[in-house]
Amino acid sequence: MFPLNYFLFLQIILFLFITPGPPRIVIVSYSMNYGVQKCIWTAFGDISANIIQATLVIFVIGSFFSENSQFLNIFKWVGVAYILYLAFDIYNSRPKDIDSSKNFSKKNFFSFFKDGFLVAGTSPKAWMFFPLIFPQFIDFNENYLIQFLILITTYVVLDFLSLIGYALLAQKLISWIKTKPRTINTISAGVLLIIALIIVLTQHY
Repeated sequence: MFPLNYFLFLQIILFLFITPGPPRIVIVSYSMNYGVQKCIWTAFGDISANIIQATLVIFVIGSFFSENSQFLNIFKWVGVAYILYLAFDIYNSRPKDIDSSKNFSKKNFFSFFKDGFLVAGTSPKAWMFFPLIFPQFIDFNENYLIQFLILITTYVVLDFLSLIGYALLAQKLISWIKTKPRTINTISAGVLLIIALIIVLTQHY
């Protein structure tokens, strides 16, 4: 059976994806510092965490988070801590020399994947979306496995494309950032700090 209100689901997730959050800020900074190809691994890490979150919610823990909000609070603080770490790491990272083809990142593929996975995996927004909103679009009286596959496939494909879109857009700004190589790092770190502060002040469980 087709998921309930599928087009409403599309509208909600598209709004989420175009709204700058920690994963997209990280993608933009990594695109500037390491290139779009490396960002693909960060995007894969992001959607891998989302698949695990959705699977746990629908097939394992169900309404666990809604009944045990203290666990959402734990995820909030873990996420805030990791966002602060990324802000520090991004601010102190050395922007790549975009004129040099011999510049190689010291970060390996797993490190990019891990950053994407942990940012998405500890995101309070994701842990609110999947337990509280995602199940609302599934009719559990019908074949909910098929509905789940349709919804999660739609989610991860659009999420992945939006992340790569952010990375490609960031690359378009390289000619400008070339004259101010630390500007994007400072801006990205600052935005991450603001996001962490907003999470602390607004997310109460």
